[in-house]
Amino acid sequence: MNDMNAINTIETLKPDTLISNPRGTPVAASVKVAAKTSEVWQVVGDFGGFTRFIPALASIEIIGDGVGSIRHKKFKEGSLEVVEQLNSRNDSAFSMTWTTLYNNLGVRNLWASMTVVPTGDDSSIATWTIIAEPAAGNPASADEFQAFLQSFADDAMNNVQKLFT
Repeated sequence: MNDMNAINTIETLKPDTLISNPRGTPVAASVKVAAKTSEVWQVVGDFGGFTRFIPALASIEIIGDGVGSIRHKKFKEGSLEVVEQLNSRNDSAFSMTWTTLYNNLGVRNLWASMTVVPTGDDSSIATWTIIAEPAAGNPASADEFQAFLQSFADDAMNNVQKLFT
């Protein structure tokens, strides 16, 4: 069948994706926590448990298991939501990374990591790193966008620290 109105044909289709790594300056939020690395990892390394330290979240649904699983976060405010995919996870190194697939927060191409490193027998440093770009139509300046990301991550990580005090 030869369809004159077809934009793509089987011959012209090639592998593609809308997901790409973001460009920009990373923001990092780190807190020293008075707890063993494994205990801190049980909180910040729980891909489905971010409601424990991000009070703005109403719910999280996880689809799948392990690397490749999908996290659907709904916020308490309005109808804000985010869908993310777990890219990597190393429980012995206390690290994981994820990418945003969809959101209506004015953010695109978001990549993030969470790590925990020991600083002593009963202390650790937990770090959330985010690299993202504003979505088309986001009215924030580059500085305002970076400040928004930094503030969000700082607030969340300060809440992590409070969980262990």
